[in-house]
Amino acid sequence: MAVVTMKNLLESGVHFGHQVKRWDPRMKKYIFAERNGIHIIDLQKTIVAIKEAYEAVRKVISEGKTVLFVGTKKQAQQTIQKEAERCGMFYVNNRWLGGMLTNFSTIKKSLARLKKIEKMEVDGTFEKLTKKEIAALQKEKAKLEKNLGGIKEMKELPGIIFIIDTRKEEIAIREAKSLGIPVVAVVDTNCNPNGIDYPIPGNDDAIRAISLFTGVIANAVVEADNEHGLKIIENLQEDEESFGETDVNPYQDRDEEITDYKNYTPKENETEENREDEENPLIGDEDLYDEK
Repeated sequence: MAVVTMKNLLESGVHFGHQVKRWDPRMKKYIFAERNGIHIIDLQKTIVAIKEAYEAVRKVISEGKTVLFVGTKKQAQQTIQKEAERCGMFYVNNRWLGGMLTNFSTIKKSLARLKKIEKMEVDGTFEKLTKKEIAALQKEKAKLEKNLGGIKEMKELPGIIFIIDTRKEEIAIREAKSLGIPVVAVVDTNCNPNGIDYPIPGNDDAIRAISLFTGVIANAVVEADNEHGLKIIENLQEDEESFGETDVNPYQDRDEEITDYKNYTPKENETEENREDEENPLIGDEDLYDEK
């Protein structure tokens, strides 16, 4: 099955770029034509770029790493959260805090603080505090949840980052590059594709286009997870089959039970044991009966 079709791209308006006067010359190779003062993106190149990004995400997931979805512009916020939660990955959809990757140790402390406040709500600590203290803690929790809620369970740096609008998320791209984390990003005609590991030329403003791109990356994560699960099941089945095919007799170390004594002849070691028993009985004949 195709990752995405030309019809999907056209229906979502992926081919619409920005006004000609706002273009970035470095996007020239991805531009097909100009119509009514607007650049039209070459969708043939978009399909190729999507397939490359799809395979890159699948490879990262199969290695046991994670994907971080980033999109803080209004059009992308809901979609980023929805698709990231669907595939069980992390996301940033409100504001990119400086140092979220390069200073992750400090971000971890903020995450620990958020979890601590949530625990205080449940274990009855709030009941011992004043209303003013509770209000301050709830305000702090809301702020942390708003900025860090999508990465609450992220214990280590992601294996790859997916970004909507490279101009708005410039800090995130710089941090990822400094740490060597590959970047998949949607680049419009007013963006700079240089420095992006997997640029996807397309409209980064239309909600339908954003939903399409984000959904494709989420599908790559889900597919890679399913493949990993199938491999585990296949390995278990192979182990069971190999165990069942072994010719090992579980009763091979036991002595065979004798049912027919007509043709039975005792073995040498058995006759020797019988002789020893006769010569050295455990109880003497004189001890069988007590003297009266």
